[in-house]
Amino acid sequence: MTDFDGKTAIVTGASGGIGEAAAKRFAEEGASVVVADLKVEEGEATVADIEDAGGEATFVETDVTDPADVGAMVDAAVDNYGGLDFAYNNAGIEGEQAPLSDQSIDNWQQVIDVNLRGVFLGMRAEIPAMLEDGGGAIVNTSSIAGRLGFPEISPYVASKFAVIGLTKTAALEYSAEGVRVNAICPGVIDTPMVAHSREEDPQSIDQAVAATPIGRLGQPEEIGDAAVWLCSDDASFVTGEAFTVDGGYSSQ
Repeated sequence: MTDFDGKTAIVTGASGGIGEAAAKRFAEEGASVVVADLKVEEGEATVADIEDAGGEATFVETDVTDPADVGAMVDAAVDNYGGLDFAYNNAGIEGEQAPLSDQSIDNWQQVIDVNLRGVFLGMRAEIPAMLEDGGGAIVNTSSIAGRLGFPEISPYVASKFAVIGLTKTAALEYSAEGVRVNAICPGVIDTPMVAHSREEDPQSIDQAVAATPIGRLGQPEEIGDAAVWLCSDDASFVTGEAFTVDGGYSSQ
């Protein structure tokens, strides 16, 4: 893996799960990390873990649906660490589970706001900072639900399909200027979101694991490793890609 010493990374949704694992992985590679999340106590705990391991990090309370908050997040990277090299726009929610005709307008809007608007606002603020610094790499969290339909989570599926489209468009617009943009499509990962789904429908996760050729849940660290690789020089010819990490689930 490329050494990230002297580099700066932003990770949204970094208070737990995939975001926390990714923030710690960026720090292990030597990057200074802006840990962005609405959950203050948990986000500060991520920072403390990074610092205890010898890394450098700053927590910024961030609502990814608020342009002012997102701008402040990017400003924190530039002001504290001198620029922005990497961004992992990971914050997301699943929303309520219900057939499409029973979905509330409020639930639809909340899921779209966090999962899609949040990625749009993130890139809109991050790209200019990266261009000023000579380039960089962005990773956005989509999902296997951005490749396949899943019943009773239509807003989530729609948002994750849209993240892939937004990623590919940004890659076409900015790769020649030195900003690579890719997405990750995780499968069923052992995160708080999956734990919540298990509470809602205890059989759903067991069925998903049974349908995964590798035969287990993925771990947040496995997605964090993929995000860091996509930002590294080892992936210097990769852009506009929706990189699936799902234990073979979508290959069937």
